[in-house]
Amino acid sequence: MEQSIPHLQETTARLEQSLGPDHPDTLMSRNNLASAYKLAGDLAQAIPLLERTSADCERVLGPDHPDTLMLRNNLAGAYESAGNVAQATTLFERTLLDAEKILGPDHPHTLTLRNNLAGAYESAGNVAQATALFERTLLDAEKILGPDHPHTVTLRNNLARAYRASGDLGKTIPLHERNLVDRERVLGPDHPHTLTTRNSLAHAYRAVGDLKRAIPLYERTLTDRKRVLGPDHPDTLMSRNNLAYAYQSAGQLDRAIPLYQRALADIERILGPGHPNTLMTRNNLAGAYESAGDLGQAVPLYERTLRDCERHLSPGHPIADTVRSNLEHARRVQGRQAPPDLVHGQVQ
Repeated sequence: MEQSIPHLQETTARLEQSLGPDHPDTLMSRNNLASAYKLAGDLAQAIPLLERTSADCERVLGPDHPDTLMLRNNLAGAYESAGNVAQATTLFERTLLDAEKILGPDHPHTLTLRNNLAGAYESAGNVAQATALFERTLLDAEKILGPDHPHTVTLRNNLARAYRASGDLGKTIPLHERNLVDRERVLGPDHPHTLTTRNSLAHAYRAVGDLKRAIPLYERTLTDRKRVLGPDHPDTLMSRNNLAYAYQSAGQLDRAIPLYQRALADIERILGPGHPNTLMTRNNLAGAYESAGDLGQAVPLYERTLRDCERHLSPGHPIADTVRSNLEHARRVQGRQAPPDLVHGQVQ
């Protein structure tokens, strides 16, 4: 990820010099560099580069070229990652309309765009709209690509997640369970997509409070991701965070806090202090400290995380809003625990 950025920077500079800034290969190299920035959590570099490359593609290749549509899709995804959901949704909607007109409603790229738009609706809190679009797209994918195609299975996973977001856990768990069986059969038990589905099923079990099934599944997923993807892969790092959260949910803070601490150290080392996953994990560790009654560690960690959110994320980003709310709650609890004269002094 971050290791590939210098190579992509060098490649892009070389192509701009040898082929020119408007050559299709140069534009695709610039897209790849922007994607690497996005994966590294560096949206401050990713978004301007995608905006520039998308505009250049539209000018050089035309608004209807498949590469132009792809660039616009990638830019919309970066806006969504930055928390600019309204901007992302508008761009996804425009790109989907163009794709349906140019590629046709049944083209795999069109289905992907429809899936991405549904995801943006979900991010914006329009769960009913997202669910309906996921359902329609899944039906089309099953008909066009087949029930076992990787894109179809991904859509099924996304629909299950939307059901979970809407509170319809009666539909969520069976869909995730079916998905896991299908992915193990088609892709094998160690495929990264299979591991993602197993992680999603663990999330669903945790959502209904079934920690006896969730925790072993999180533990197995973490073990398999370390073996298959390596200990420093972003999915492995998030598996450690997820398992720590499950331990916390089960009241096992003696297991949750050390795991959060290790997960945070690794995520910060690999992804950097401003990556959304780093900020989320630091927020979770602060929450575990708070649950343990250690507000002396929780409040400063929330404060540091909020400062980093404001520095690295766009205004109104969901992670920043969550951290701010958690900090306010922790400060209220801390105020109630303080001696009466100190509380009075703080009010003044």
